[in-house]
Amino acid sequence: MVESAHRDRLVLRRVVFWVAVLNLGYFFVEYAAASLISSVALFADSIDFLEDATINFLIVVAAGWSAARRRIVGFLLALILLLPGLAAAWTAWSKFGSPVVPEPVTLTLAACGALAVNITCTMMLARVRQHGGSLSSAAYLSARNDVLANIAIIGAGLMTFATHSHWPDLIVGIGIAVMNAGAAYEVYEAAEREADDLISGPGVTPETAPEGPQKRARP
Repeated sequence: MVESAHRDRLVLRRVVFWVAVLNLGYFFVEYAAASLISSVALFADSIDFLEDATINFLIVVAAGWSAARRRIVGFLLALILLLPGLAAAWTAWSKFGSPVVPEPVTLTLAACGALAVNITCTMMLARVRQHGGSLSSAAYLSARNDVLANIAIIGAGLMTFATHSHWPDLIVGIGIAVMNAGAAYEVYEAAEREADDLISGPGVTPETAPEGPQKRARP
């Protein structure tokens, strides 16, 4: 059982490391595209890629920790998940005062690239979702939400092409903010459910854990 748990942690770390590298790499691509065409949705999604990279690098470090320490990191990751939403809300608010219609072809192509990256990451993380408690759950939920966000951004690009309006991009950007808030709450709940293994050693289960001191029966 101990060897199996150790092997699971190694697999989790390896998968999550490459997911982090993919997310960090595409952050630069999407951030550049967002800056080029002034897209709220792409900006929110690019910050989301940076957040995903941070989450996954944290998981690489914390995968072998005790459940109590993983719980603390899980709470931290829940807070990190809120950052893209706050960044998108701020950008959206700024755009209300000076609306700019993003270039729809660049918007759509960047979102298609993001979708390909996130589908790849979701498939990789689905195989190790149960190996790291709230940590792997955080990574999986974040990647899953990113797939949905990318589909919405592609739709916004098509709508922008058809209407020449800034509203599709703005609405999707705000939607990404709301979705990340929901994911943050899910990760917080998963962190609260982490089993406390501070008093149990490797391979010790609730059934085999030693009981506390017993009162000696009177003669």
